[in-house]
Amino acid sequence: MRHKFGVVFNGHIILNHYGVVAKRNWLNTENIRPNVKLGSFVIMPNHMHAVFQILGSSNTVGAYRDTPLPRKFESPSNSVGAIVRGYKSTVTKQINQIRRNSEPKIWQRNYHEHIIRDQRSLNKITEYIEKNPQLWEKDIYYG
Repeated sequence: MRHKFGVVFNGHIILNHYGVVAKRNWLNTENIRPNVKLGSFVIMPNHMHAVFQILGSSNTVGAYRDTPLPRKFESPSNSVGAIVRGYKSTVTKQINQIRRNSEPKIWQRNYHEHIIRDQRSLNKITEYIEKNPQLWEKDIYYG
């Protein structure tokens, strides 16, 4: 997998232009989706890790919530899948405009999600995300 977003040097990620596009768009998620609260995240050379919360939702995949909320109808645009697809699509379009083509692909086809059920789990995942650049050479996506 090519390193599209930057390099890791001395345990720190140094984003290139495409990495800046990816980071800027992730930070903009809260502005375009007011029901989303961002948590810890890192853009790695060829992937990213992020925690986010969907506010006012019973959908807890990829989100952490202190108290349970009542179940209700939810728009598909408020789902984890819609948020991830929207982000990946926007980043892909902007990078393809910069490089004037659509090959090679920017993202893997799918994504991994994890339900964060409590503060302990949130702390563990946050620590993993924050230390990810320091562990880059051991990452399965390093090559």
